[in-house]
Amino acid sequence: MTADPYDPAAEGAQMRFDGRMSYTDYLGLDAILTAQHPRSDAHDEMLFIIQHQTSELWMRLALHEMHAARGSILAGDLRPAFKMLTRVARIFEQLNGAWDVLRTMTPSEYTRFRDRLGQSSGFQSWQYRLIEYVAGNRNLAMLRPHAHRADLTAALEAELARPTLYDAAIGRLAAAGLPVPADILARDLRAPWRADERLQAAWAEVYRAPRRYWELYELAEKLVDFEDYFRRWRFNHVTTVERVIGFKRGTGGTGGVSYLKRMLEVELFPELWHLRTTL
Repeated sequence: MTADPYDPAAEGAQMRFDGRMSYTDYLGLDAILTAQHPRSDAHDEMLFIIQHQTSELWMRLALHEMHAARGSILAGDLRPAFKMLTRVARIFEQLNGAWDVLRTMTPSEYTRFRDRLGQSSGFQSWQYRLIEYVAGNRNLAMLRPHAHRADLTAALEAELARPTLYDAAIGRLAAAGLPVPADILARDLRAPWRADERLQAAWAEVYRAPRRYWELYELAEKLVDFEDYFRRWRFNHVTTVERVIGFKRGTGGTGGVSYLKRMLEVELFPELWHLRTTL
């Protein structure tokens, strides 16, 4: 004998939503779940689209947290920033997991719809570019893929006028009385970051006396955590692309794997990595 079917209404669950906001309404699922428009009849194109769409959603959240963390650091309120930066690292852990799903697609399966992508490519993601700009990798050449959209160009240009997340952290270093050179504090915010041994020496003081500079020490480690996961994401991107298309050129005209491998050499917070050798 089977038990009677369970009815949640018996415990007070709301079961009618005429005129009320439902789960679907709150999350805007009608728009989200109808945003997939494959351009071929290839079964695996849906995987490709959803993987990239969900990655963009995670990036949206990463930017939300990074902007808030930077604001908190600039205000000298570091503890909330620790939580936000931890969340950003975990977001990139989720993004890393997405490559595992995409790698289930074989080269033969991708070939069935690759030509339908036209010139579109992941390096054109304006949210990814914004994440790099917020973190500190300010490559002005990468504004050009967005020149056809005045709104996107404006958003990226606005970011280039703000201190980076790393600039904010360096400002706290100076505020604590550590020897941050004046030319670093007054640097051109649009310029790419260049590793500086003088700044590395200032951070090294924090690492040599963590009890004295505990909040700065923890801030530095939160930044390293974020970059650690970010590097893993880049590495997994390289290996996924090589596994699926080998050394073909990217759909957007880049060198594909060769371009992505060059990106592995970029360091967001170089002084925080290099100081470990000297401690």
